[in-house]
Amino acid sequence: MAGLARALAAASLLIGAPASAQDAANTYPSHTVRMIVPFPPGGPADTIARIVGAKMSEHWGQPVVIENRAGGNTAIGAELVAKSAPDGYTLLVAMDVTMVMNPLVMTNLPYDPQKDFAPVTLLTKNISLITTRSDGPKTIAELIAKAKANPGKLNVGAGTITSRLGALAFLQAAGIDVTLVPYKGSADITQGLLTGAVDFAQDSVSNALPLIEAGKFRALAKYSDRPLPLLPDVPSLSVAAGLPDIAESATWIGVVAPAGTPQPIIDKVQREIAAIYAEPTMATRLEKAGLNAESSTPEELDAFIRSESARWGKLIKSGIADKILN
Repeated sequence: MAGLARALAAASLLIGAPASAQDAANTYPSHTVRMIVPFPPGGPADTIARIVGAKMSEHWGQPVVIENRAGGNTAIGAELVAKSAPDGYTLLVAMDVTMVMNPLVMTNLPYDPQKDFAPVTLLTKNISLITTRSDGPKTIAELIAKAKANPGKLNVGAGTITSRLGALAFLQAAGIDVTLVPYKGSADITQGLLTGAVDFAQDSVSNALPLIEAGKFRALAKYSDRPLPLLPDVPSLSVAAGLPDIAESATWIGVVAPAGTPQPIIDKVQREIAAIYAEPTMATRLEKAGLNAESSTPEELDAFIRSESARWGKLIKSGIADKILN
């Protein structure tokens, strides 16, 4: 009888667990939701978090607060979320750096992207650009020719690990000897290019666009074959320089939750963001900020993270990144 009682109790727990998770989702959110951005205010991750977070708050009738927890190459913010209660009230605005690059290049990482997080949705894939000052080369062919004529004398600026690897892949594919100058963020890249500390840069559309529109910077090429409506005349590297192996090198931003967050809550957040993106004005608003609205299912984001880990892991193992990782 005792064994039967234990079996019945176990069965009741199994039956009750999904119902409890669904009940939690039905009342979610009942109080403030925190979205942790592991960068300082003002960058692409912060911008998209604030735009989407404001809409979530409007729709839910509950505050969605953006908290900037910069440092440790996004590890500080990521660790905070990894150790938070898995209840949907603390979400991480994660990037390629957080979920893909850090595990590949850092030791003693205070979180495990595969074990500590549950993917929710993609937010954007940002197309990266190669930019110069307006008085610099007018085409990517001119830039490559100038670099070949002056080996070791030009500098290129790049921020995140993904951007640095993309820049190194470009240099390798183009066969040019250029010094990579690593920067902490977009503001430093802008200053470096404006002051002449670097001759060209790999930068995001969202950061470079205001300077391009002001006539101070020129976009020579994009690291993608995808359309770029705000800069329709900028060619891809594959078209402009015949470098198809690095046709897609772009930073991306998504949302993840602490591992163990009930699936109904994850699905509710994902559906909410998909609904926000379906609003007619949202794509235009993000586009004007230099961001491409792109959502996904949790399963699609998980598969994307795994494929990116394999792709960049192969590049890192080739030794191309040794100079920026040692």
